[in-house]
Amino acid sequence: MTHPIILYDGVCNLCEGSVRFVLARDSARRFCFAALQSERGRQLLAQHGLQTFGDLSAVVLLQDGKAYVKSDAAIAIASQLDPPWPFFARLAFLPRPVRDRIYDFIGTRRYHWFGKKVECWMPTGDLKDRFID
Repeated sequence: MTHPIILYDGVCNLCEGSVRFVLARDSARRFCFAALQSERGRQLLAQHGLQTFGDLSAVVLLQDGKAYVKSDAAIAIASQLDPPWPFFARLAFLPRPVRDRIYDFIGTRRYHWFGKKVECWMPTGDLKDRFID
C-alpha cells in the first residue's frame, strides 16, 4: 500500500476514539487502518520486524518502509492531519524517553479509564475502504 497505515488496538475504546479522531481530521484521506489483533495487523508487524504487542499498548504507524511506535507514531500522525494538529509535532523536541513514559502511563490505564469492547469496531459506508483486512 502507498498510504501510511495506522495499527491500533481494535478493542480499546480510547484507541477507537483516536481512529475516529484521525478520520475526521484527515481530509486528504492519507491514512489507512488495521487492528493489531487482525491477521493483517499481525502480518504487517512481522513484515516490519516488530513483535506482536502482548498488551497491545502501542499505536504503530507504517510509512515509507519505516515503523513508528508510541509517541513517535502519535507525533508523525498529528503532523499529517488538518490544521491545527500539525502544531503538536513540535512535541518532538521532548526526549523520546519522556514522551514514551507519558504515552505508557496513559496506555497502561486506558482500559480502566475508557473501557474496552468484546470485538473490534467495523466501519461501514465510505469509511470501509480506509480499513484493511
